[in-house]
Amino acid sequence: MNILFLTIGSFENFEAGSVHIDVVKTLASKGHQVYVACTNIAPEAEKVSFEQKNGVTLLRIKTGAVKKNTNLLKKGLATIMLESTFIKAIKKCFSDVKFNLVLYHTPPVTFEKVVRFIKERDGAASYLLLKDIFPQNAVDLGMMSKKGLKGIVYHYFRRKEKNLYALSDYIGCMSPANVQYLLEHNPYISPERVEVAPNSVEFKVSGLDASQKKNKYGIERNYIHTKYNLPKDKPIFIYGGNLGKPQGIDYLISCLDAVKDREDCCFLVVGNGSEFSKVDRWYKDNRCETIRVLCSLPKDDYDMLARSCDVGLIFLDHRFTIPNYPSRLLSYLQAKMPVLCATDSNTDIGRIAEENGYGFWCESVRPEDFVDLVDRMLKSDMKAMGIRGYDFLCKHYLAEHTCNAILKHFKISNEQNNDKLYSRSCASE
Repeated sequence: MNILFLTIGSFENFEAGSVHIDVVKTLASKGHQVYVACTNIAPEAEKVSFEQKNGVTLLRIKTGAVKKNTNLLKKGLATIMLESTFIKAIKKCFSDVKFNLVLYHTPPVTFEKVVRFIKERDGAASYLLLKDIFPQNAVDLGMMSKKGLKGIVYHYFRRKEKNLYALSDYIGCMSPANVQYLLEHNPYISPERVEVAPNSVEFKVSGLDASQKKNKYGIERNYIHTKYNLPKDKPIFIYGGNLGKPQGIDYLISCLDAVKDREDCCFLVVGNGSEFSKVDRWYKDNRCETIRVLCSLPKDDYDMLARSCDVGLIFLDHRFTIPNYPSRLLSYLQAKMPVLCATDSNTDIGRIAEENGYGFWCESVRPEDFVDLVDRMLKSDMKAMGIRGYDFLCKHYLAEHTCNAILKHFKISNEQNNDKLYSRSCASE
C-alpha cells in the first residue's frame, strides 16, 4: 500500500537510522510504497525537493526551526505554520498519489489538518505514534501554565492535541504506562484504538562469528578509550543524548558532583541541547579524572563509543507527570549494556528494566540514591545484565515489532498494494 509518513525530522542521516527512519525502512522492505514528508530548515533550501533512498521517496519541505534550539516564540510560530506549509507541498507534489495510510508522530501535535486533508482526499486510514505528550510535559516543567496568559497557549495546544487523538484511527504508545496515562486523561478515546508500539531499531547483523566479534570489539574498545582519554581498567558509565530541561540537568550535575572523587569507575556525558553549556561549565570548573564531557558526535562515532562503555545512564526530571520513555535506551541495549535510570515516578522505563533484569531505578530527587545505584551496579554481573537487555531488545524493541503492530490493522487488496511508485520531482516547478 501507499504510506505517507509525516515528520518534523530532517531524515538527513538515512543510512545511520533512527527510531523513525528504521520504521520507514522496514515498511519499505515489506513491499509498501513509502513516502516521507519531512522538514528542511536550511536557509538556502528550496521550498520543496525530492530524494530517493532505499526505495523511499523523501519530500523535503522548507520550514522554520521547529526542532533547532532557538527561542520558544520562533519555535512556536514555526510549529503553528507547519500545517499550511505541509498541505501546500503535498497538494503540489503528491497530487496523483492515493495514500492508503497516513502515519505520523508527536511531536508535534499540529499535524491535525494535514492528517484530516489526507483522510478526506484519499479515504486513508491514520495511525499516530505517540512519542511526546504535549502540552502537559511543558506544564510539568513550568514552561506553560493552565491559567493566566500562558494558559491561552496551553489551551490552544491542548485543543490541537485532542483533535489529533480524535482523528487517529489507532494510537501506538511507547509503553504500557503511556497507554494507561492516555486513556485516563482522555476518556473519549476508545481503549480498542490504543496499543503499545514502542521506540524501536532496525536489527543489524554483523556477519562476524563470536571470536571475530570479541577481537573486533576488543580492538575497538582500546582505540576508543585512547581516543577519548578514558581509563582502560575501570567501568565506564555513559549518558548519551539530549541535554535539555526534560533531562533534569540540575539533578544530573548534582549526581556528577557526588561521584567526581570516585576511583572505581568513570562517568562520560555526550550530548547537546539547551542545557549543554551548564553541564560543560560545571565540568570545566571541576576538572577531575573520573568524569568526561563531550559535545554530540556523529551517530556512527557515538555508537562505537557506546559499545566501548559498560553502563548506560538515563535521566528525566522528577516533576514529570507524563510517562516519558527515552529512545536512548535502545543504543544502550544494542551495546549490551545494563542501565541506570534516574527518573520521575510516573514513567515505567526503570520498572521494566528492573523487572527484566537489565537495570536499576531511582527517583531523580536525591543524588545519594543515584550513588547507591552505582554501588549496586558495580557489585552486579554487568555482562549478564547487558545480555538480558539485548535479548529484551530483540524480543520487543525491533522496528519489525513496531511495523507489525501498525500493519495488523490494515488489510488491503493486491490492486491497492501494487499502486505505482511516485517519483516525479516538482522541485523545479
